[in-house]
Amino acid sequence: MTCSASSGRRQNIGFVSTRIAGTDGVSLEIAKWADVFEKEGFNCFYFAGELEQPPDCSYLVKEAHFKHPDIEHINQNCFGTHTRSRFITKKIHAICQKIKDHLYKFIEKFNIELLVPENALSIPLNIPLGIAITEVISETGIPAIAHHHDFFWERQNLMTNAVWEYINMAFPPHLPSIWHVVINSSASNQLSLRTGISATIIPNVMDFDNPPVPSDDYASDVREALGIEDDELFILQPTRVVERKGIEHAIELVSRLEMKAKLVISHASGDEGYDYEQRLKKYSKLMNVNTVFVSDIINERRGYTKTGKKIYDLNDIYPHADLVTYPSYVEGFGNAFLEAIYFRKPMLVNTYAIYTMDIKPKGFSAIEINGYVTEKAVRKARKVLTDPEYCNKMVTNNYEIARRYYSYSVLHQKLKILLLEYMTRKA
Repeated sequence: MTCSASSGRRQNIGFVSTRIAGTDGVSLEIAKWADVFEKEGFNCFYFAGELEQPPDCSYLVKEAHFKHPDIEHINQNCFGTHTRSRFITKKIHAICQKIKDHLYKFIEKFNIELLVPENALSIPLNIPLGIAITEVISETGIPAIAHHHDFFWERQNLMTNAVWEYINMAFPPHLPSIWHVVINSSASNQLSLRTGISATIIPNVMDFDNPPVPSDDYASDVREALGIEDDELFILQPTRVVERKGIEHAIELVSRLEMKAKLVISHASGDEGYDYEQRLKKYSKLMNVNTVFVSDIINERRGYTKTGKKIYDLNDIYPHADLVTYPSYVEGFGNAFLEAIYFRKPMLVNTYAIYTMDIKPKGFSAIEINGYVTEKAVRKARKVLTDPEYCNKMVTNNYEIARRYYSYSVLHQKLKILLLEYMTRKA
């Protein structure tokens, strides 16, 4: 993301989120949106609890992060129960007021004219932040584009809670100065049904108009760094290690292929603990699958570890993969799906709802499972891995479809419409 000083008639947009850093889906989409906004003549500024943007265009408030200890304490006492203590209520309001004061300072400091809350008004992982944003918008009438990636009703663990009044108020809020954007048709339908809010659908995108550049010398030793032998298949699971990613299906597929292969899991466990990772390690031994966890050497940018090992980004990793596994049970959209298409890789897909409703009907071809690995899926995977002509036809067709429906030009067109509405209302 680039930053530029406010000048002339350029207007300033403020992204607000829990974190704007790393390779999570929200942060990646913020970067793409910011690129479009800046090409349309806007300056972009950033407010979050974790940031990697330059200080001259960012505003850090640690309590905005969903992993802040106070926010985690609130969540522990508000979800999985029907009541909360008066102390927790006071804590919510105290942190809300602190964040709210900083939001006003952020708007004033950078002369923000349009707010873009990114998932902060969608899923209540930081209740004080959502309330603070809602109250600022309500008090000032500042125009806002609320970009929703996933909602609370999509997470079973959030449905039992002691904060329904806050969820109904702010996740998301129904205010006249907010345009709502969702990333799939199911979210649009549910949002309208549950709240009466109409939304614009803007799917996640990648730069399909510009294919990836060939691997350079830096990335030439990726297979060696991952311990993949010359006669071994490289199966890539390019996700975090969380239960809803269904990684046990990838392990089963590799086992049933009966081909020499290594399953590489790129990201760490992170936000949801390490029990699932331990389960996968045991399952891999049970299924006799060589599974490696390599988040220590894969990051959002190149570099070196403390011990001097190379750190690669995903752009370095994808070109070397023979097959990508994406057996998620639930996804808001599916960034890893688009990434595999972008790098022209065949993939295994568990037919999660959004894939079935929005993506598959476009004509994409994948190795599909529906909740469990079938012999048909195993046979198709073997064919993809042993028939180069069949594989090339599949990935080339997928790329052309994605360029038509999920390219930057699609994002540009849809955001230009929203910006035109904003400028018209402003006038």
